[in-house]
Amino acid sequence: MLERVQRGLAEAGDVTVDGVRAEIAKAIEVEYALEEMTREEADLLGAYLTRDLGHLLHFIDETGEGLEEWLQLDISLMEHQLANMLFSIADKTRLDTLELNQKLANEDVSHYISGEVATAGMFKCLNCGHMTCLTATSHIAPCEACNSHYFERVTSRWPKEA
Repeated sequence: MLERVQRGLAEAGDVTVDGVRAEIAKAIEVEYALEEMTREEADLLGAYLTRDLGHLLHFIDETGEGLEEWLQLDISLMEHQLANMLFSIADKTRLDTLELNQKLANEDVSHYISGEVATAGMFKCLNCGHMTCLTATSHIAPCEACNSHYFERVTSRWPKEA
């Protein structure tokens, strides 16, 4: 349906809000006529498309940014899902070996990799900046926010109790 709207707008030349609405309405009718969807499904898809385009136009109006910035969260989520899928089928032993080699080659020994034992303190994910707190000496878990394995310490040991 979005492709039909896109083609219709490309052929129209001038893109206006009313033109977009008219193209969406035409696309809904085409989908219904092709009997690939019920009337309710086509109308619902059209409503979703209208809503999303409205959000895009509002975003552009408010921020002055474009489509790329509007889709940044969606792109990040897809990248994260793709990485998770690839890691799920990758050889775990090979990944662990690559991480170990990277850690050994890293000249900055102040960085930590998930799985390492560290004393209590705050650790910042080097990928997304998410903060993780260890309250006792323990293993560092992968980042809760992005599943990255690389951290740096941002505090020293937990203060001694008085």
